[in-house]
Amino acid sequence: MDDSDLARLFRAALAGDERAYGDFLHAAAELVRVWARRRTAFGGLDPEDIVQETLLAIHVKRHTWRTDGPVAPWLYAIAKHKLVDALRRLGRHPRLEISELEGQLAVEEAETVRDWEIDRALEMLTPGQRSVVTAISVEGRTIAEAARSLDMNETAVRVALHRGLAAIARRFGRD
Repeated sequence: MDDSDLARLFRAALAGDERAYGDFLHAAAELVRVWARRRTAFGGLDPEDIVQETLLAIHVKRHTWRTDGPVAPWLYAIAKHKLVDALRRLGRHPRLEISELEGQLAVEEAETVRDWEIDRALEMLTPGQRSVVTAISVEGRTIAEAARSLDMNETAVRVALHRGLAAIARRFGRD
C-alpha cells in the first residue's frame, strides 16, 4: 500500500469511518512490523512490542498528523521514538553492546528514503509480481512460504520473483 492510499484511509478514519481506521491500523502495523524487525534484529527487543506501542501512540496522537502531508514519515517517526524508548528501558539491564547498535540508528533517515524507493519500485510491478516480491524480498518469506500464502505453486513464485526483480532492475538502470 503506498502512502497516498494510507493517507486516504487515515483521512477517512479521522472523519469517523471506523472501517477505514481498522484498515489503516492494519496497514500501519504491517509497515511498522517490517521496519521494527530490521531494527531489532540485534537482539534484546521484540519487534511486536514496538508495533503495539506504535499503534497505541498513533491512536493517542492521531490529531497531530497534518492531513495534507504524507503519513509514512509521521508513522516512522513515532515508531523511531518507541524504539528509542524501548532501548532506554533496556539500559538498566543491558542485553546488548552499544557497538552492536553503532550505525543502526544513524542510518534511519536513509532507510526511510530507501523504504520510499522500495514502494516506488513495487508500484511499477504487476499485482502478482508485487505480491511475490513483497513476500520474499521485503517480508523475508521463503519461496515455499510465499507460495502457500499466495496460493501459488513454487515454480510460479520463482518465475514471478525473477520477472519482478528483472523489471525493477531494468527500470532503475541496473541490468
